[in-house]
Amino acid sequence: MHRDYLHWVSPNLGRPMEMLWFGNWGRPVIGFPTSGGGFRELEDFGLVRALAGKIEAGEIQLCCVDSVDRESWYNNRAHPADRVRRHDQFDRYVRDEVLPFVAHRAQRDDVVLYGASFGAYHAMNLACRYPDRIGRAIAFSGVFDVHRFLHGYWDDLCYFHCPTAYVPNMDGAMAGRLSNVDLVVATGEHDHLAHNTREFTGMLASRGVPVVGEIWQGQFGHDWPFWSQHLPRFLP
Repeated sequence: MHRDYLHWVSPNLGRPMEMLWFGNWGRPVIGFPTSGGGFRELEDFGLVRALAGKIEAGEIQLCCVDSVDRESWYNNRAHPADRVRRHDQFDRYVRDEVLPFVAHRAQRDDVVLYGASFGAYHAMNLACRYPDRIGRAIAFSGVFDVHRFLHGYWDDLCYFHCPTAYVPNMDGAMAGRLSNVDLVVATGEHDHLAHNTREFTGMLASRGVPVVGEIWQGQFGHDWPFWSQHLPRFLP
Protein backbone atom coordinates (compact mmCIF):
# COMPACT_ATOMS: atom_id res chain seq x y z
CA MET A 1 0.00 0.00 0.00
CA HIS A 2 1.41 3.37 -1.00
CA ARG A 3 2.29 5.51 2.06
CA ASP A 4 3.74 9.03 2.19
CA TYR A 5 4.85 11.11 5.15
CA LEU A 6 4.21 14.82 4.52
CA HIS A 7 4.78 17.97 6.55
CA TRP A 8 5.02 21.74 6.28
CA VAL A 9 5.09 24.76 8.56
CA SER A 10 1.53 26.03 8.76
CA PRO A 11 1.17 29.80 8.29
CA ASN A 12 -2.10 29.68 10.23
CA LEU A 13 -0.70 27.76 13.20
CA GLY A 14 2.89 28.98 13.13
CA ARG A 15 4.26 25.49 13.66
CA PRO A 16 5.08 22.31 11.70
CA MET A 17 2.11 20.08 10.92
CA GLU A 18 2.48 16.46 9.83
CA MET A 19 0.28 13.98 7.97
CA LEU A 20 0.27 10.52 6.43
CA TRP A 21 -1.12 9.84 2.96
CA PHE A 22 -2.21 6.39 1.82
CA GLY A 23 -3.07 5.45 -1.74
CA ASN A 24 -2.71 6.89 -5.23
CA TRP A 25 -6.25 6.98 -6.62
CA GLY A 26 -9.82 7.32 -5.48
CA ARG A 27 -12.00 9.58 -3.42
CA PRO A 28 -10.01 11.63 -0.89
CA VAL A 29 -10.75 11.01 2.79
CA ILE A 30 -9.36 13.23 5.55
CA GLY A 31 -9.15 11.42 8.88
CA PHE A 32 -8.92 13.28 12.20
CA PRO A 33 -7.46 11.72 15.36
CA THR A 34 -9.34 11.32 18.64
CA SER A 35 -8.95 13.67 21.62
CA GLY A 36 -5.42 15.05 21.69
CA GLY A 37 -4.21 12.38 19.27
CA GLY A 38 -1.73 12.71 16.43
CA PHE A 39 -1.46 12.02 12.74
CA ARG A 40 -0.20 8.44 13.23
CA GLU A 41 -3.14 7.40 15.39
CA LEU A 42 -5.41 6.00 12.65
CA GLU A 43 -2.54 3.82 11.47
CA ASP A 44 -1.42 2.75 14.95
CA PHE A 45 -4.91 1.65 16.03
CA GLY A 46 -5.78 -0.37 12.93
CA LEU A 47 -8.17 1.89 11.07
CA VAL A 48 -5.85 2.21 8.07
CA ARG A 49 -5.56 -1.58 7.98
CA ALA A 50 -9.36 -1.85 7.95
CA LEU A 51 -9.44 0.40 4.87
CA ALA A 52 -6.47 -1.21 3.12
CA GLY A 53 -8.62 -3.08 0.61
CA LYS A 54 -10.35 0.10 -0.53
CA ILE A 55 -7.06 2.00 -0.66
CA GLU A 56 -5.29 -0.69 -2.67
CA ALA A 57 -8.26 -1.01 -5.03
CA GLY A 58 -8.07 2.73 -5.79
CA GLU A 59 -11.48 3.46 -4.25
CA ILE A 60 -10.14 5.95 -1.71
CA GLN A 61 -7.05 7.89 -0.74
CA LEU A 62 -6.64 8.54 2.98
CA CYS A 63 -5.00 11.62 4.48
CA CYS A 64 -4.41 11.34 8.24
CA VAL A 65 -3.93 14.79 9.73
CA ASP A 66 -2.54 16.04 13.02
CA SER A 67 -4.43 18.00 15.67
CA VAL A 68 -3.65 20.82 18.09
CA ASP A 69 -6.28 19.81 20.64
CA ARG A 70 -3.78 19.98 23.49
CA GLU A 71 -3.05 23.58 22.52
CA SER A 72 -6.73 24.49 22.17
CA TRP A 73 -9.75 22.82 23.77
CA TYR A 74 -7.70 20.52 26.05
CA ASN A 75 -5.20 23.16 27.19
CA ASN A 76 -6.35 23.62 30.77
CA ARG A 77 -3.63 26.20 31.43
CA ALA A 78 -5.06 28.60 28.84
CA HIS A 79 -8.00 30.97 29.19
CA PRO A 80 -11.06 29.70 27.29
CA ALA A 81 -10.81 32.68 24.93
CA ASP A 82 -7.29 31.59 23.99
CA ARG A 83 -8.42 27.97 23.59
CA VAL A 84 -11.08 28.84 21.05
CA ARG A 85 -8.74 31.22 19.21
CA ARG A 86 -6.18 28.44 18.85
CA HIS A 87 -8.88 26.11 17.59
CA ASP A 88 -9.96 28.76 15.07
CA GLN A 89 -6.40 28.81 13.77
CA PHE A 90 -6.61 25.02 13.32
CA ASP A 91 -9.93 25.47 11.51
CA ARG A 92 -8.22 27.87 9.09
CA TYR A 93 -5.30 25.44 8.69
CA VAL A 94 -7.71 22.74 7.51
CA ARG A 95 -9.82 25.12 5.40
CA ASP A 96 -7.03 27.09 3.72
CA GLU A 97 -4.16 24.61 3.67
CA VAL A 98 -5.28 20.98 4.00
CA LEU A 99 -8.43 21.06 1.88
CA PRO A 100 -6.76 22.74 -1.13
CA PHE A 101 -3.76 20.43 -0.83
CA VAL A 102 -5.92 17.30 -0.69
CA ALA A 103 -8.13 18.38 -3.59
CA HIS A 104 -5.09 19.21 -5.72
CA ARG A 105 -3.21 16.01 -4.94
CA ALA A 106 -6.27 13.79 -5.42
CA GLN A 107 -7.49 15.81 -8.42
CA ARG A 108 -10.97 15.54 -6.93
CA ASP A 109 -13.09 17.87 -4.82
CA ASP A 110 -15.59 15.34 -3.36
CA VAL A 111 -13.71 15.23 -0.06
CA VAL A 112 -14.86 13.03 2.82
CA LEU A 113 -14.18 14.05 6.42
CA TYR A 114 -14.00 11.30 9.04
CA GLY A 115 -13.51 11.43 12.79
CA ALA A 116 -14.40 9.55 15.94
CA SER A 117 -14.71 10.78 19.51
CA PHE A 118 -13.35 14.35 19.44
CA GLY A 119 -12.29 13.78 15.84
CA ALA A 120 -16.00 13.54 15.09
CA TYR A 121 -16.36 17.11 16.35
CA HIS A 122 -13.70 18.29 13.91
CA ALA A 123 -15.29 16.47 10.98
CA MET A 124 -18.80 17.68 11.67
CA ASN A 125 -17.91 21.25 12.64
CA LEU A 126 -15.93 21.73 9.43
CA ALA A 127 -18.70 20.18 7.31
CA CYS A 128 -21.36 22.38 8.88
CA ARG A 129 -19.23 25.53 8.53
CA TYR A 130 -18.03 24.89 4.96
CA PRO A 131 -20.61 22.67 3.28
CA ASP A 132 -19.60 23.82 -0.20
CA ARG A 133 -16.12 22.33 0.36
CA ILE A 134 -17.15 18.91 1.68
CA GLY A 135 -18.86 15.96 0.00
CA ARG A 136 -19.45 13.75 3.04
CA ALA A 137 -18.80 13.87 6.79
CA ILE A 138 -18.73 10.77 8.98
CA ALA A 139 -18.82 11.28 12.75
CA PHE A 140 -18.61 8.29 15.09
CA SER A 141 -19.06 8.48 18.88
CA GLY A 142 -18.93 12.24 18.72
CA VAL A 143 -19.07 15.29 20.94
CA PHE A 144 -20.66 18.30 19.24
CA ASP A 145 -20.98 20.76 22.14
CA VAL A 146 -17.90 22.65 23.38
CA HIS A 147 -19.39 24.26 26.49
CA ARG A 148 -17.55 21.78 28.73
CA PHE A 149 -14.22 23.30 27.63
CA LEU A 150 -15.22 26.92 28.26
CA HIS A 151 -16.10 27.00 31.98
CA GLY A 152 -18.85 29.56 31.46
CA TYR A 153 -16.99 31.71 28.94
CA TRP A 154 -18.82 32.49 25.69
CA ASP A 155 -18.30 34.75 22.71
CA ASP A 156 -19.14 34.82 19.01
CA LEU A 157 -16.14 32.65 18.11
CA CYS A 158 -17.28 30.01 20.60
CA TYR A 159 -20.77 30.12 19.11
CA PHE A 160 -19.55 29.58 15.56
CA HIS A 161 -17.42 26.61 16.62
CA CYS A 162 -20.19 24.92 18.61
CA PRO A 163 -22.45 22.93 16.25
CA THR A 164 -25.13 22.41 18.90
CA ALA A 165 -25.41 26.20 19.13
CA TYR A 166 -25.38 27.32 15.51
CA VAL A 167 -27.00 24.37 13.71
CA PRO A 168 -30.46 24.93 15.27
CA ASN A 169 -30.24 28.60 14.20
CA MET A 170 -29.14 28.01 10.60
CA ASP A 171 -31.11 29.99 8.06
CA GLY A 172 -32.78 28.23 5.16
CA ALA A 173 -30.00 29.01 2.70
CA MET A 174 -27.27 27.55 4.91
CA ALA A 175 -29.37 24.51 5.77
CA GLY A 176 -29.95 24.01 2.05
CA ARG A 177 -26.21 24.05 1.37
CA LEU A 178 -25.59 21.60 4.20
CA SER A 179 -28.28 19.33 2.77
CA ASN A 180 -25.95 18.68 -0.17
CA VAL A 181 -23.41 17.03 2.14
CA ASP A 182 -23.82 13.34 2.98
CA LEU A 183 -23.83 13.30 6.78
CA VAL A 184 -23.36 10.23 8.97
CA VAL A 185 -23.63 10.40 12.77
CA ALA A 186 -23.37 7.09 14.61
CA THR A 187 -22.21 5.18 17.67
CA GLY A 188 -23.01 2.13 19.75
CA GLU A 189 -26.06 1.69 21.91
CA HIS A 190 -23.97 1.48 25.10
CA ASP A 191 -21.64 4.39 24.36
CA HIS A 192 -21.90 7.01 27.12
CA LEU A 193 -22.14 9.56 24.30
CA ALA A 194 -25.04 7.85 22.51
CA HIS A 195 -27.35 10.65 23.60
CA ASN A 196 -25.07 13.16 21.78
CA THR A 197 -25.57 11.20 18.57
CA ARG A 198 -29.35 11.13 19.01
CA GLU A 199 -29.58 14.82 19.91
CA PHE A 200 -27.36 16.06 17.12
CA THR A 201 -29.10 13.88 14.56
CA GLY A 202 -32.37 15.43 15.72
CA MET A 203 -30.95 18.95 15.43
CA LEU A 204 -29.95 18.36 11.82
CA ALA A 205 -33.29 16.80 10.98
CA SER A 206 -35.13 19.73 12.57
CA ARG A 207 -33.44 22.04 10.04
CA GLY A 208 -34.46 19.75 7.19
CA VAL A 209 -30.91 18.46 6.72
CA PRO A 210 -30.82 14.77 5.71
CA VAL A 211 -28.58 12.67 7.95
CA VAL A 212 -27.88 8.99 8.42
CA GLY A 213 -28.14 8.49 12.16
CA GLU A 214 -27.22 5.06 13.48
CA ILE A 215 -27.21 3.55 16.96
CA TRP A 216 -25.49 0.18 16.72
CA GLN A 217 -27.61 -2.15 18.79
CA GLY A 218 -25.90 -4.25 21.44
CA GLN A 219 -22.54 -2.55 20.91
CA PHE A 220 -20.45 -0.25 23.08
CA GLY A 221 -19.24 1.49 19.94
CA HIS A 222 -16.75 3.93 21.43
CA ASP A 223 -13.52 2.18 20.50
CA TRP A 224 -11.30 1.49 17.52
CA PRO A 225 -12.58 -2.01 16.68
CA PHE A 226 -16.12 -0.67 16.27
CA TRP A 227 -15.03 2.32 14.19
CA SER A 228 -12.89 0.06 12.01
CA GLN A 229 -15.81 -2.31 11.57
CA HIS A 230 -18.35 0.31 10.49
CA LEU A 231 -16.34 2.92 8.58
CA PRO A 232 -15.82 0.86 5.40
CA ARG A 233 -19.62 0.74 4.90
CA PHE A 234 -19.66 4.50 4.31
CA LEU A 235 -16.72 4.70 1.88
CA PRO A 236 -16.11 5.68 -0.84
